[in-house]
Amino acid sequence: MSRLQVPGATIDYNVSGDHGPLVVQLHGLTSSRARDTALGLDHGRALRDHRVLRYDARGHGRSTGDRDPESYRWRSLAGDLLRLLDAVAPGEQVHGIGQSMGCGTLLHATLREPDRFASLSLVSPPTAWATRRAKAASYLANADLVEREGLDAFIAAGAHDVVPPAMMDAPETRPDVSASLLPVVLRGAARADLPSIADIAHITTPTLILAWSGDPAHPMSTATALHEAIAGSRLVVARTPYGMMAWPGLIGEHIALHEPATAAVRDRVGGRV
Repeated sequence: MSRLQVPGATIDYNVSGDHGPLVVQLHGLTSSRARDTALGLDHGRALRDHRVLRYDARGHGRSTGDRDPESYRWRSLAGDLLRLLDAVAPGEQVHGIGQSMGCGTLLHATLREPDRFASLSLVSPPTAWATRRAKAASYLANADLVEREGLDAFIAAGAHDVVPPAMMDAPETRPDVSASLLPVVLRGAARADLPSIADIAHITTPTLILAWSGDPAHPMSTATALHEAIAGSRLVVARTPYGMMAWPGLIGEHIALHEPATAAVRDRVGGRV
């Protein structure tokens, strides 16, 4: 395991593989790389001949975080991602895989540094724009619940959430955020949103969108809007656990089709000041 100091946090990460283009994988809200593995959401597990960078977002898993909700907005998390890439793969173009919150982080980072990414795999896109407002209210209510009654009350309340058919076989897990930081993280999530459709329409990076059906927290409306906005993107929908089992292979195929021209990239991608 390795650690990187960024403003207000220490990011815990690891890189598997010792050769090939870099792939960075981002997890969702209240998760971590360990929890994603337990849930079957390690989408890069089928990759060969690549280095795979996985990390815990600030405040999640083994990473630390500050107590400013602004730090947990997706546009702020994009800054952490780009600093990490500067440290691990300076001057390299990389492939990005982002699950839910990670999808939002990846989109903000791509718009900030479009030449940084050779391909995008956007997995289970979360609520956004109009649907984000209702979800934000639930995040704020849950932040208050954790402060008032503790983490177990939050977990008990979540037991009533809709489970998408694709995740019916997933094991039960606990949030990988401390009880002391969880209210701050949730309030930051309530302030987060995807970039505007007008901005997303400027993305030219080859994009694969993987969605699952039947989940109000990751609605098909977001996946469809992203597909319509990003020219040439591909949308695949999982309606059963078997459908989701195909995702690592689909991501591997997508990445193989869009390997970076590393030498040219080093002339375009600059370091952070």
